[in-house]
Amino acid sequence: MLAAYVERFDDADPRAALRVDQRPEPDPPDGWTVVAVKGASLNHHDVWTARGLGVVRPDQLPMILGCDAAGIDDAGRDVVVHAVITDPAWLGPELLAPSLALLSDGPPGTFAERVAVPRRNLVPKPASLSFEQAACLPTAWLTAYRMLFTKAAVQPGETVLVQGASGGLSTALIMLGRAAGVRMWVTGREESKRAYALERGADAAFEPGARLPERVDAVMDSVGAATWEHSLKVLRKGATLVVAGATGGFSAPTNIVRMFQNDLRIVGSTMGTIDELRNLVDFCESAAIHPPVSEVLPLERAAEALATMATGAVRGKIVLRP
Repeated sequence: MLAAYVERFDDADPRAALRVDQRPEPDPPDGWTVVAVKGASLNHHDVWTARGLGVVRPDQLPMILGCDAAGIDDAGRDVVVHAVITDPAWLGPELLAPSLALLSDGPPGTFAERVAVPRRNLVPKPASLSFEQAACLPTAWLTAYRMLFTKAAVQPGETVLVQGASGGLSTALIMLGRAAGVRMWVTGREESKRAYALERGADAAFEPGARLPERVDAVMDSVGAATWEHSLKVLRKGATLVVAGATGGFSAPTNIVRMFQNDLRIVGSTMGTIDELRNLVDFCESAAIHPPVSEVLPLERAAEALATMATGAVRGKIVLRP
């Protein structure tokens, strides 16, 4: 089958690490099945893996990239694939499993004509979403859903600041929050990115580090060091900072006095559970939310898509179609 995979790492040029060629067909173990991939969206995770900054070891190469997919299972059902893989013997919280990995972290990923996944990881795809739109949900949109509704527990009428504009995660945060009756603010370095956020439903857009009209009930931050100080400053007393990434740096000073004097909460968030993915799919259907797809490319152009992802010049999500 045709697949996009890395057979070496290249920190300077992740595109150069990617190859599109024939790979062996999936050989699913007991409890797994094969899904014919109809859409697979890109994430920063794919760039990090190609650069050698992820969890994949050199001895695991070649590795098919891709966490997200929607397709057709062996029973002919349209499905969305949950990317989180755990040991079925683990009985604790899904995201705390010692064996937790994503597709492409060990199990081959979704940038292929077919992918093997645990049967328990399949969620029915609603007819209201295309395969390309549904393929956007399992990583960026699921992460956004968990950040807003599980970690920050935002309520209608509250105000949330999203650090960073126009990418898949920030777009998902804006659209999900707005649909839930939350006032969504966003920061962005470029005027065009701020304009895109407003088009997608943000109530206001600001330059990075800008003084806000008022303090907010929660901040969603996947940037890290570049926005960390601002994220803490804009929180009202008792508010929550949810951290789900560090694309702008991994280390930043923290004002501890501000934290305890204002009773602030800093919580980490990674991906989401299978139940949260089901809830997300249901929410998108009931609220008539359609994840915006900026570009759909054939699998053969995966390297081009990865290069675009690496630059950060993305509006919404890029989807590969095998």
